[in-house]
Parts: sequence; structure tokens; C-alpha cells
Amino acid sequence: MTDLNALAIFASVVDASSFSEAARRLSMPVSTVSRRVAELENQLGVRLLERSTRKLRLTDAGAEILDFARHSVEISEAVDSIVSNQRTDVAGLVRISAPPSIADTILAPLLTGFQASYPAVKMQINVTGRNIDHIADGIDIAFRVDREPPDSSLITRTLLTYRHQLVASPVYLKAYGAPQEPSELHSHRLLSWTFFHPDYNWTFINGDERQMVTFKPDIAINDYSGLAAALIKGGGIGDLPPIVAPHLVESGQLVEVMLPWQFRPIDLAILHLGNRHMPRAIRLFKDFAVKMTPTLFPGLPS
Repeated sequence: MTDLNALAIFASVVDASSFSEAARRLSMPVSTVSRRVAELENQLGVRLLERSTRKLRLTDAGAEILDFARHSVEISEAVDSIVSNQRTDVAGLVRISAPPSIADTILAPLLTGFQASYPAVKMQINVTGRNIDHIADGIDIAFRVDREPPDSSLITRTLLTYRHQLVASPVYLKAYGAPQEPSELHSHRLLSWTFFHPDYNWTFINGDERQMVTFKPDIAINDYSGLAAALIKGGGIGDLPPIVAPHLVESGQLVEVMLPWQFRPIDLAILHLGNRHMPRAIRLFKDFAVKMTPTLFPGLPS
């Protein structure tokens, strides 16, 4: 019996006009795509594609088989849709990694909202600021801030785009005044999220102008919630992501300073391995996060 999956891969190669592009669309290694097409040719006993270094060309047999190959894709998708609609008992384990900055304001509402619809799905969370290895750490879904995928095996989707805000409490500003230019920050107490190295700097953008301020923070802490607490107490001026305790700026407990100088926009993205089958519980959580995360912060500064 002809391998329907191999037929679908063959159709993808033709539609993409290359093995590498088909592999990207299918989230499979190029070697696997090439091997499956070769196995299909061996199974059928005919050549389907003429390969060269620049392009692919369908053989006469390949052209005739292509329509049936495309039809097999439609059948497979229809069957998957029927099965998916019939199944209501979604269960399984979703293992998630996320940075500390989103644990309260993003991760918590996503987890509780998802489990309200799928109570049989178990969630295992690893809150960490380090880069994780999806395979070695056993992670299904990772949330990352402003980082490109470390390798091509990861699929990434941007959830939010925003900029950090330079803020201080009204008490501090009343006592020490508000800076107007980046160069004036050196005369203020500066608070920062710690990078655990001696060089700290902020880069500000104002239209076409760009200025970088290098400094040694008066307080450095690897927890934005703790940094926010120090800022509220009048500890100085510091940068906060607007997804951490946004009510502090909304209520006036913290005030954004030094406008129109701003930090560059950054992205919050969701990542997962693209070269393996994704269980339904994981796929549903990813889709839920992509849909719901933007609704949590409709007015982010960018």
C-alpha cells in the first residue's frame, strides 16, 4: 500500500519548489524529507522528481501522481479534523518554562484559564531566567523575552511587543527632581535588574537620536517585583517592563520619566520544538496562549 504520509511530503516539496523550504514548512529535517521522497520513489518503482543543484523538475510520472498526492493531504487533514472534533477528553502533561517577569501577570491567568476549559491537562512550570534546552530539560513550551531561537529546530511566535519604562516614585522626584536628558541620570540613584556582571548600561532612543548611559546601580536585583518595591519606596530611578505590576504606573505610584527618550521595543515570544509530533494538549495550550496573551495587556507602550 502506498504511504500516504510520503505522498503528502512529496506534494509539499513540489509546492515549495525545494526540499529545504518543504522541510521548513513541515517542521522536519531536510534529510528526512529527502529520504521519504526517495523511499516513495523506490516503493512505486518510478522517478518522481529530477533533481539539480538549482531546481526540481517533475517527471511525467510525478506530474500524474501529484494530483493524487495533493488529494491525500486533503483526506489526511479531513480525518484529523473529524477525530479532533470528536475527542473531548483532552488530557496529558504540558511542561512550560518562563522567565520570572511574567509569572504573575501572564503565566498565572493563562494556566488557570486554560485549565478551566481542559481540567484533565496537568501543567508543570519551570520559572527561570536562564536559557533552557528543550530536550535536556524536558520542556514542551518556552516563553522568552527578546531572544531569537538558539537553533533552527525551534518554532517561535511573538505574543507581545513592548518597551520598558524608566520610572520613579513621586516622592523621589519631589526630593531630587526629574532628569530630562540621559546624561543627567548620573546624578541620580539608579536601580537595575542585575546581569551579574560589572557593566550596566541603558540605551535610549529619541527619534533618530540614540544615547547610551553606562552606570553602576545603587541597587541591582534579579527580580522585577523586588525592584518595583524598591522604586515605590523612593529608592531611585529604574526600568520596569510594563507587564510587571502595571497598576503601579496606572495608579500614579510610579511615574514614567525622561520622555521622549525611550527604550527600544522588545518581544515576548513562545517557542517549541518543530521537528517532532506535538501532542494535542500542548498544541491547544500554545494556541490558547497566542490568542489570550494580547488580551491581558491591550495598551502596552511600544
